[in-house]
Parts: sequence; C-alpha cells; structure tokens
Amino acid sequence: MKALARWDPFREMEELTRRMTSLLTRQPFWRQTVNLVEDEDITVPEWAPLVDIVEDEKEYLIKVELPEVQKDDVRVTVEGGTLTISGERKAEKEQKGRRFHRVERYYGRFERSFVIPDDAEPDNIKAEFKDGVLRVHLPKSEKARPKQIEVQVA
Repeated sequence: MKALARWDPFREMEELTRRMTSLLTRQPFWRQTVNLVEDEDITVPEWAPLVDIVEDEKEYLIKVELPEVQKDDVRVTVEGGTLTISGERKAEKEQKGRRFHRVERYYGRFERSFVIPDDAEPDNIKAEFKDGVLRVHLPKSEKARPKQIEVQVA
C-alpha cells in the first residue's frame, strides 16, 4: 500500500525554476549557418568541449574531450589566476563525389576557462594530449597537501 504524500502546490514550480536556472547558467551556444551541401544550409551551434575535473591529494586533473582535434590546434594558457583552454575543430571539406547528408557534430572555435584554486601551483601546470583527450595537471602546493602526524602517548 502506498503512503499518502502531502500535496505541495509549489513543488512543481520550484522544480521548473531549478531546471530553467540550470539551463540558463550553462555556457551559451551561439548558432551559425554552415553551407556544406549545395542549396542546403545547416544551422549548427558553436561548441564547447565536455570537461571532467578530478581532485586527489596531489593534484587537480582536467580532462577535456577533443575528438578529431589536432594537438597543434589546442592552446592552454594561464593568466591572472585563470586557466584557459582554447582551439578549433575544423570542419571536413566537401570532396568531389562525396556529399554530406547530415552534419550533427560541432565544428569551429572553442574556449573554456577555469579559475585556478588557491592551493594549486600555476607555475607547474602540465598538459598532455592523447587519443582525443587533453589532460591538464594542476599540482597542489606542498603546504596544501594533507600531512600525517604521529601522535605519541605519554
């Protein structure tokens, strides 16, 4: 038997507000029109690559998905406490005897910026690019790392 739940007339409105806030606070996508096939315009949004940020005792690790982006087309910069990852994924060009029927992947310039945490060492940031994933390592400073102290019993 199901338990009775008290009806809250504002719960649905709060959920709608939460969803709208989440949608509106995401990085915006601007639309551009690309003419890849003769007599057909396709509107695609500019894109922002997906990012995972992981923390452990030694570092912060930022993983950025960049499939089909060349290493030379990616730039990682640090300035004024901000880490910026920018670059470009170039669209395939139409070749003779080859037509595009659908283009759903995003192309063009991208830029993602992150505030560097106070406990990170911006001078020792390292980046590596392999298999379409950019990994940016932000080491933590020695004083920010947890230390284990042995307690002596008297």
